[in-house]
Amino acid sequence: MEHDTRITRAWVVRPEVKSPDAKRDASSALEEAVSLAAALPNIEVMGSDVVRLAKIQPGTLFGTGKIEELHDRFHAEKIDLLLIDGPVTPVQQRNLEKALEAKILDRTGLILEIFSDRARTREGVLQVEMAALSYQRTRLVRAWTHLERQRGGLGFVGGPGETQIEADRRAIDEQLVRLRRQLAKVVKTRELHRGARAKVPYPIVALVGYTNAGKSTLFNRVTGAEVMAKDMLFATLDPTMRRLELTDGPEVILSDTVGFISDLPTELVAAFRATLEEVLAADLILHVRDISHAETDNQAEDVAKILTSLGVDENIPQLEVWNKIDQMEADEIAASQARSERSDDIFAISAITGEGIDPLLAEIAERLQGEHSIEELSLPFSAGKERAWLFAEGVIESEAQTDDGFDITVKWTPKQAAQFKKL
Repeated sequence: MEHDTRITRAWVVRPEVKSPDAKRDASSALEEAVSLAAALPNIEVMGSDVVRLAKIQPGTLFGTGKIEELHDRFHAEKIDLLLIDGPVTPVQQRNLEKALEAKILDRTGLILEIFSDRARTREGVLQVEMAALSYQRTRLVRAWTHLERQRGGLGFVGGPGETQIEADRRAIDEQLVRLRRQLAKVVKTRELHRGARAKVPYPIVALVGYTNAGKSTLFNRVTGAEVMAKDMLFATLDPTMRRLELTDGPEVILSDTVGFISDLPTELVAAFRATLEEVLAADLILHVRDISHAETDNQAEDVAKILTSLGVDENIPQLEVWNKIDQMEADEIAASQARSERSDDIFAISAITGEGIDPLLAEIAERLQGEHSIEELSLPFSAGKERAWLFAEGVIESEAQTDDGFDITVKWTPKQAAQFKKL
């Protein structure tokens, strides 16, 4: 596929309305927005600023003075894209594009573009397209026929026909119906694969965390895989799974998932729920944090909120992995390590240097071994399936044949006991 290689000159703004409840620092939020823009190919960010507003203008978002200032700057510096780190209504978008003579992309549109560029699996591509069409259906300020274009991305940023307004919502609805049918088939195939994995006695360890926290770097270090790991927001989108042998512990399936982000569009939380199903099925969750980041606590709160919205069981044990201590000063490292040592659920590491990873892996092994109990089972000769399962799980301590079948002594975890009862 040929990609549009034209460089788009962009400016990033973050509207900031005075609020005593604001948790995030405006400059840090703007920095993240710039990083989001930089994660999109063919975008050159020419500058950025925080726009402080007394109130949101319903028709144009900004006041007339700010619009005139932006118009003059865009004309002088030949900027043709304004990225707004926040929600923009269809009316505001149309009015701003007309006044500024530039394209407008809000936070949702930008993240959709990045997701489209990162999606690799068939399911990921379908989910992005569905989310994008649902988003565009309310706007119709950009040609939705990007699905037929020979270019990358979703078509919000550029490409042929970007100024055409497509008013036929029925055509979009028909396309959504087709995509839902295709997605249903893909999801069914994944369920079959997941069912096959469930028969394999490997616990699932899911890596979750704010985007760019270093999940993929950690994943690569412990598994030897080559997952894309860059200093870039949303460097990985689709979950990757690898088998990992733990020293003095069970073999596990390690799953690297899409990074979370603050104010993740609700359309995407719903669209990517299936992609994050491995988290729902996990035996252990590793919450990877960039402990060197100024907003690390707020980022952790955002991750916790998304996990709750996904319906993750509170009973699934979680470990906090404080990553990137290599990017901290010596006194900061010592303080982080001291805090982590006071909790059994926190581990300070560097996925780059490997510091702290061995204790983390040892804790994972211990957690997944779980509390074992010894029980006596009597199985008839007809219970061949159940007996085979016990052997496959490696839980049989001893076995004696009787006139009616087998007396078996097993040593297993509560989870294995529950699985056995379902056979």
